[in-house]
Amino acid sequence: MASTVKSLIHVRVKERFMRIGELSRRTQIPIRMLRYYEERGLLTPQRAPSGYRHYQEADVEQATLVSSLVRSGLPTRLILPLLRGKQLNPMDGDEPDDGDDGDDDLVALFAAEFARLDSQVKCLSFSRNAVQQHLQRLRATRVRHTPTGT
Repeated sequence: MASTVKSLIHVRVKERFMRIGELSRRTQIPIRMLRYYEERGLLTPQRAPSGYRHYQEADVEQATLVSSLVRSGLPTRLILPLLRGKQLNPMDGDEPDDGDDGDDDLVALFAAEFARLDSQVKCLSFSRNAVQQHLQRLRATRVRHTPTGT
């Protein structure tokens, strides 16, 4: 009588964590800035029992996005609600809140920020066009004055 022995193999998938130094290297964001993002609630790393911050792969993208928004001039007080809105996923059953719990203030802040950014874009476009036109004139002048060989 042959007995069949089933062996159960338990595979424990070890999650890949990174510490703040690795996140800094991968995102090119200084450690001090990453800590600031955490203080503002823009990054939420897990904490090991030792107190070390543990970041996941998704934090690389989040930190990069936050850094980009900060560099573009968006105040951190607006980045947090922007990130929260980005995380809503109707497929998961998360629906935007239709209640009015101070959202009017947030709408006004975002409207003012949109107007400021729109003004900056117009100003930058004007400056870009002026530089481009001047560069074209310089290049055209240079071509006319280039010696044709000696």
